[in-house]
Amino acid sequence: MLGMMMDQPLLISSLIEHAARFHGDTEIVSRETDRSLFRYTYADASARAKRIAKALQRLGTAPGDRVGTLAWNSHRHFELYYGISGTGRVLHTINPRLFPDQLRYIINHAADQILFIEPSFVGLVEKLVPDLPTVRHYVIMAPKALMPATSLPNALCYEDLIEAETPELEWPRFDEQSASSLCYTSGTTGNPKGALYSHRSTVLHAFGSCAADMLGVGAADCVLPVVPMFHVNAWGIPYSCPLAGAKLVLPGQHLDGESLCTLFDQEGVTFSLGVPTIWLGALKYADETGKGFSSIKRVIIGGSAAPPSMIEAFDKKHGVRAVHAWGMTEMSPLGTAACLKARHAAASPEAITRVLCSQGRPSFLVDLKITDEAGERLPHDGVAVGNLYVRGPWVVRGYYNDPDASAEAFDAEGWFKTGDVCSIDPDGYVRITDRSKDVIKSGGEWISSIDLENAAVGHPDVAEAAVIGLAHPRWDERPLLIIVPKEGRTIDKPAIMSFLADKVAKWWLPDDIAVVEQLPHTATGKLLKTKLRQDFADYKLPTA
Repeated sequence: MLGMMMDQPLLISSLIEHAARFHGDTEIVSRETDRSLFRYTYADASARAKRIAKALQRLGTAPGDRVGTLAWNSHRHFELYYGISGTGRVLHTINPRLFPDQLRYIINHAADQILFIEPSFVGLVEKLVPDLPTVRHYVIMAPKALMPATSLPNALCYEDLIEAETPELEWPRFDEQSASSLCYTSGTTGNPKGALYSHRSTVLHAFGSCAADMLGVGAADCVLPVVPMFHVNAWGIPYSCPLAGAKLVLPGQHLDGESLCTLFDQEGVTFSLGVPTIWLGALKYADETGKGFSSIKRVIIGGSAAPPSMIEAFDKKHGVRAVHAWGMTEMSPLGTAACLKARHAAASPEAITRVLCSQGRPSFLVDLKITDEAGERLPHDGVAVGNLYVRGPWVVRGYYNDPDASAEAFDAEGWFKTGDVCSIDPDGYVRITDRSKDVIKSGGEWISSIDLENAAVGHPDVAEAAVIGLAHPRWDERPLLIIVPKEGRTIDKPAIMSFLADKVAKWWLPDDIAVVEQLPHTATGKLLKTKLRQDFADYKLPTA
């Protein structure tokens, strides 16, 4: 017997329709290239999204066609999220920080029909044009008066497209399993791989992210996503905010500490999201000026492990609750968030810090398991450490047009292999010790490079730290700690070793410390340890 409920497909267009109808006067604020602020409402954004949807049809695209964007967090980019997906086209957000060869690969692999481009990326795309046979139109996201001179063939103006259309459009109804957007991994090993999301998975992810123990987005919030809209759809915020009716502040390309903190205070931002490197700059500016966090109640730290010192700085210096979250492109991306449970009210400060520094516990509908090297399940006792697998309705079941990568990414039961190594405690809190390719095996035991890095960053002279394993004749591998000092500071190696002595196991202590001016990062801000291992391939540890 089936239930007698309406069959209403879960479509992305329903999010902007809801926001326009019930939160129509709620503001969207967008910082332009010249630092001026553009203001309008969800009702205005909905109308413009319908106009650009009609323009896409006029330009000859059909449902299922991929439409690429190289754009910052802006109101025009927000409109494209709905104008493209709302009519069955596929939004392909492209990370402009990728290498040119990677950009060529993913644009051609996706077979993008149109590219929407911020003016600041026009020069980048001009160099790629001869190698992009599928792209038929290039649209520059600017008003006519600010259109740059360009060699792009038949370049179109975004605002001209908008003005040529009317907002009268009924969003079409179609299968909720239809593809909605396409995001590629950063490609640290091999070519980038495409995660092809559906309307159903995206709407469910938006619901999940709004849950109180996940991102907790509500109508009373003012949200500023520092995480780019080209990085896993800004962790879903362009969908979560319309669902909740939250004010949305889009910072554009100006992501330095002063620019962000000024916008936080000026717009009354209550909630923001970003990677640790961004928060380092914002905290530095706030510490120097006392500005930036007057209205913010919580921040989400994701993308890479959050150092305990950063979580503590937010809490003790600024009264801001920092929530550590974890996920992947293949998970849309939200998987876990480090929110406390009721029983933690009576826990010691040390126990609470340990919970807050974990990757958190899973959202409803996200399932987790860990296995040993033989694929046998391990207990969720907080002690056993193994390979992390996930499954759920917003987790990919394969990679777009890449059967070989798809075949390697799943186990026999259909679970996705994350590549992370972790423990899971009985409450579901995940503690990632490393990426499987980065874990250091010393004398048959594992050393967590993440825990060692986080401990080192707690030293007042250390701005950033990375740990890699180097070959050792006796222990197989031993850790090398690589440090970037804070501006104006010098690194005293014995002092660092003494600082670490009571924070990690004795046999975890690095065999040597190297000091560098900067560390290599991926296009999404993660440490690029493959490059570090190349750079230090000939480095000899003193103990070797």
